[in-house]
Amino acid sequence: MRRMSDQPERWTEATVYPDMWADPDDDPRNNENSPEGELATLQDFLANYRLTLRMKCEGLDAEQLARRSVPPSTMSLLGLLRHLAEAERDWRNWITDGEPVPKLYGAKDADFHGAVAEQAVVDAAHADLEREQAATDAALAEHPDLGERVGKDGIAIRELMVHRIEEYARHCGQADLLRECVDGRVGQ
Repeated sequence: MRRMSDQPERWTEATVYPDMWADPDDDPRNNENSPEGELATLQDFLANYRLTLRMKCEGLDAEQLARRSVPPSTMSLLGLLRHLAEAERDWRNWITDGEPVPKLYGAKDADFHGAVAEQAVVDAAHADLEREQAATDAALAEHPDLGERVGKDGIAIRELMVHRIEEYARHCGQADLLRECVDGRVGQ
């Protein structure tokens, strides 16, 4: 078992900028074409944060993904994957006037508590996140007007989109630190 005092050496694959995750020419988030319009811009930022989270988890085994940050925190990269799957599901509840869809993992904080070092849990977390993202994207595609107010609370689609970006951005920042603690890899 790895102790918190066992610090991995910092490293990166980038050669152009040593504090980057990848060289600019190799970074799949680099896009030469700027999106046209507000909705396309919001969707582009969301897609890049989603990709960043996947990149932070690539190449790690189940134990590394489930490794908790600093006691008593329950945060891990695997927990973040599960948490964001749960968040995507909950955002659909904001859109509807109907009954909310049930929690994916059950009780409060089960997304983090259930993030255990088993490959089946890792595989399920990736599948859950992909499925929930697609379902939320499809639900929001029915509301292309960013000013439209939806759901019981009358939230604007724009506010929901910005909140999604904020949630992914915050958790990508945490993923930066978690990944560095796991194997020393640094970068944006």
